[in-house]
Amino acid sequence: MSDSKHIIDNSRSVLSSAWSDIVDGLNMFPLWGRLGWTDILQRYRRSILGPLWLTVSMAVMIAALGFLYASLFKMDLETYLPFLTIGFVLWQMISGILLDGCTVFIGAEGVIKQVNLPLSLHVYRVLWRNFLTFLHNAVVILAVIVIFDVPVEWSSLFVLAGLAILILNGIWVALLLGLLCARFRDLNPIIGSIVQLSFFVTPIIWNPVLIPDKKFILFFNPFFHFVESIRAPLMGGAVPTETWLVLIGIAVIGWAIVIPTLGVMKRQLVYWL
Repeated sequence: MSDSKHIIDNSRSVLSSAWSDIVDGLNMFPLWGRLGWTDILQRYRRSILGPLWLTVSMAVMIAALGFLYASLFKMDLETYLPFLTIGFVLWQMISGILLDGCTVFIGAEGVIKQVNLPLSLHVYRVLWRNFLTFLHNAVVILAVIVIFDVPVEWSSLFVLAGLAILILNGIWVALLLGLLCARFRDLNPIIGSIVQLSFFVTPIIWNPVLIPDKKFILFFNPFFHFVESIRAPLMGGAVPTETWLVLIGIAVIGWAIVIPTLGVMKRQLVYWL
């Protein structure tokens, strides 16, 4: 009886420790918010345009890809370029969260070993940095929407829900990848390869209408659902109900996994760095 009680108390302690870390880190927004913005400024230090280079480079890349693939796929540029722009900008944020999540704790090794801060703070810093990058690149999306007169309706507000669930999932993904990649260093290049492959199998540069008889493939591609939850409203369409169900399911399962994992592994992390 005493052993069972000890196990239950220990489990509660693990879960409480993980939850406290997540909440305490979130409350330290002034710190991780400033650090995330500083990361972007440092990348473009001493340049004339500064962080605006993010927008310029994205615009040039999308313009080049848009004209090329619109010709290859025999698609109308006025329809294809907004589709490509939104998908490509979103993919940059998604891939950035995944790849930065792999090194979030490894890159913060010095801070973790010297200062007692919530581990989640480093994750929030990574997400904030990638979200700020997305906001810079979103200028390209707005420009394309205006130039090609993409219809903006009240349903377009669902983009906020899509962004919210993307960030919510991004937190647990970065936490989990950060812990696992710190413990198993071979995972980092493996995740990088998976992300690279996923770009080509996710409808970013190609339209789902090209595979009308194989749409079941998209259902099992979580990246498609994350992109579609934001791209569909911006394109004047509706987000399929199955997409919301998949994203909510991923969030519930992911958080159910990462909270106990964080509680168990956070004490050992410093020995892996």
